[in-house]
Amino acid sequence: MRIGHGYDAHRFAENRKLVLGGVEIPSPLGLAGHSDADVLVHAVCDSILGALSKRDIGYHFPDTDGRYKDIDSLILLGEVKRTMDEEGYTLGNLDCTVIAQIPKLSPYIEQMRERIASVLCTEKARINVKATTEEGMGFTGAKEGICAHAVCILEEK
Repeated sequence: MRIGHGYDAHRFAENRKLVLGGVEIPSPLGLAGHSDADVLVHAVCDSILGALSKRDIGYHFPDTDGRYKDIDSLILLGEVKRTMDEEGYTLGNLDCTVIAQIPKLSPYIEQMRERIASVLCTEKARINVKATTEEGMGFTGAKEGICAHAVCILEEK
């Protein structure tokens, strides 16, 4: 068994879609980033890569590479899943927390779980996504951006 932790944060930006967990969420602001800036999926990728001792998402998909410009982060997660398979591991479970003052994420949580589970070829029951605020504190509380944490357990096949 191996445990990995992932974290990502992005600033809000105008004229961008807000995508979290592979779900487009209605919002006047999106997140700035080279890819679609899906902080949740990026944290998930980093948790799996961490459990595999394979560095981080920026190492594998650098923002200096034009191939990843505006890419759907679920595609990146699919590549991370392929690496997990090649290394002989399967997902035990995944627990994620999105920290955002705005927008309200509760209506989209189940869809996020479904999208992530689908890409990881696992049951939705193995994927947990939570959303919280920081009660007005920090950069997320000041409505400057969104961050996410993810912890996974990988099991040998």
